[in-house]
Amino acid sequence: MLVFDSLETGPLMTNCYIVGDSETKEAAVVDPGGHVGAIRSALDRSKLKCKYIVNTHSHFDHVGGNQELKKATGAEILIHAAEAPMLSQLANQGRMFGITVENSPKPDRTIDEGDVLEVGALCLEVLHTPGHSSGSVCLVIKGEEKILVGDLIFQGSVGRTDLPGGSMSQLVKNIKEKIFTHPDATKLYPGHGPATSVGIEKRTNPFLNGELL
Repeated sequence: MLVFDSLETGPLMTNCYIVGDSETKEAAVVDPGGHVGAIRSALDRSKLKCKYIVNTHSHFDHVGGNQELKKATGAEILIHAAEAPMLSQLANQGRMFGITVENSPKPDRTIDEGDVLEVGALCLEVLHTPGHSSGSVCLVIKGEEKILVGDLIFQGSVGRTDLPGGSMSQLVKNIKEKIFTHPDATKLYPGHGPATSVGIEKRTNPFLNGELL
């Protein structure tokens, strides 16, 4: 059975998601932005062991807790190959925003389109969805009508595309071809702000229904 939890973590209040299997007690922690003590407490409450630390992309607010969480759990760090080099540049990223950030360890392995991460009996399918950054990924929790979308799409908005590797045309294309092809009831869990759904964003997101394009 799915255990699903979320916390706001790190200096920019990034949504960190815990996806676990209540039977095997295995879990993946997606985008630990910081506040690792709170993440560990959430894992402990559900008696979960972190198997994977998955980064949807390499911006410092999504990966700032990698080092501490890996040290505490021994979990594998997973990220797309296009993002991996940036994990050693987090301190520089943070300085641009006046924030102190620890560099992350190197990833234990990289992930790409079509990969399936097994967390107990749960399967997380990887979608490569560049646009916010060149190696951004989303994670489909198979059989649960839930997608963790990182900073690809938000409630009523989309991820910024003015940072290195960003592309508005790619971002819109990937949302329409890889996210909006799921049923309207599918819940979308973004990197910031509240959850939404495929149907709501199809109907009301001004960046995607033609109002701002």
